[in-house]
Amino acid sequence: MNNALMNQLGYPVLTVTVFLPLFGAILLLFIRGKEAIRWITLLVTTLTLLVAFPLLSNFNKDTHLMQFVERHEWLPSWGINYFVGIDGISILFIFLTILLSILSVLVSWRAIDTKVREFHIAMLLMETAMLGVFVSLDFFLFYVFWEAMLIPMFILIGVWGGKDRVYAAIKFFLYTLAGSVLMLVGIVVLYFKGGETLNILELSRIRYPFLLQCWLFLAFFVAFAVKVPMFPVHTWLPDAHTEAPTAGSVILAGVLIKMGAYGFLRFSIPMFPDATRFFAPVIVVLSVVAIIYGALVCFAQKDMKRLIAYSSVSHMGFVTLGIFSLNSQGLEGGILQMLNHGIVTGALFLLVGIIYERTHSRMIADYGRFATLVPWYAGIFMIFTLASIGLPGTNGFIGEFLIILGAFTSHREFGVLAAIGIILGAGYMLWLYQRVFFTHQSTVVRDNHEILDLNKREAITLLPLILFVFWIGIHPNTFLDYMHTSVEHLIRQVNITDTPGTFAEYINLIGGYR
Repeated sequence: MNNALMNQLGYPVLTVTVFLPLFGAILLLFIRGKEAIRWITLLVTTLTLLVAFPLLSNFNKDTHLMQFVERHEWLPSWGINYFVGIDGISILFIFLTILLSILSVLVSWRAIDTKVREFHIAMLLMETAMLGVFVSLDFFLFYVFWEAMLIPMFILIGVWGGKDRVYAAIKFFLYTLAGSVLMLVGIVVLYFKGGETLNILELSRIRYPFLLQCWLFLAFFVAFAVKVPMFPVHTWLPDAHTEAPTAGSVILAGVLIKMGAYGFLRFSIPMFPDATRFFAPVIVVLSVVAIIYGALVCFAQKDMKRLIAYSSVSHMGFVTLGIFSLNSQGLEGGILQMLNHGIVTGALFLLVGIIYERTHSRMIADYGRFATLVPWYAGIFMIFTLASIGLPGTNGFIGEFLIILGAFTSHREFGVLAAIGIILGAGYMLWLYQRVFFTHQSTVVRDNHEILDLNKREAITLLPLILFVFWIGIHPNTFLDYMHTSVEHLIRQVNITDTPGTFAEYINLIGGYR
């Protein structure tokens, strides 16, 4: 196999990593007692992390080829295989998914007290589906995992969410399903145009006609743009975040919305390079609009969770801006910022969920001078606030710096506008912090002097995320080294073309097809 490295470890490490949570979900069907269910779920998610660790120690950073590859015939008459592997882009998201799954179990320990078995089964099923997306190298397998994610998240929002949970769950499901249907059409077209194969690596080596690339790019773009979510198909996100339980919000912000950006990296850019270069200026504009719009809307929010949800629209705008800058700085910055956003925004949702358990309110106006009651909580909230606004020394800084550098290199004027978004981001996050922890004391704070600071379980939940804030911020090459070679290969793929490069030349080419 000349485009992949077979499994270096001698045992199916990716298969075990992906399906261990599924095994845990099946096991929970036979377990009684809430505490036993919680401990077994935590054990399964932790074992998944331990099983996956050899991927890091045995990963070859000097090649762009897929590694730890496993391939078995599944439906050979249709060219469908069980085909999995990882490269320098996907490996980071494997560990982000596992880490946030563990922390989501911990933060739900007392918050979820009804239908505990069903909740933890949904969490484990979703972990398997998310991991499957990042390792799939067969389009059929990828689509199965992609769609499988919808069901447990729909259940989490619809069963354990807030008062408008049904509306938010249905809206989330319809938006993402609509995008997925168009992607399915694109996959079917690729199947017939690519020689009746669903092998993602083989399909990436075929040079499709420019107009076909454009149509296929748009089909995949809708699915990925909804998942990111990009402006203007972002409206499902604030509702889903606001109504979801804390664990659902963490997974949604930390992993699920990263899959749209991952789709651009894995499929759109390598498979449709000419269409990518053609549509890149439009996507850059949409990204800058999302950055500014998301930041401005944050200033108008009264609900802490909704504010953080809209900040995700702004931050993911930076990710797509970096990706479609189509240079090494932008791409690496975009990938790193996907990781950073999962850590920081996931932590902010954890913090909101922790304090909601105590006060049963997410309204900003219900707080004030809260730092006097919960100083440890206030200090940790400040760390993630500073990371969110990109303070040097935190993980948010290096990602945004590389993205702005990449944007300046390819689209200077949009780099300037994106930098304005950073200023706005600092404004709404610091204003949120001031209103919650300082200013005038509200009745909720005045009447609840018994509110307790962080307990040991909550501190342990937040500690790994604090570690990564400073580890990435101070020594980012630990993580950038994994992606260098894969990003360089991706840039070579998008620049190898026989078609015109300027917008005017593309228009002339399209006219020639008529």
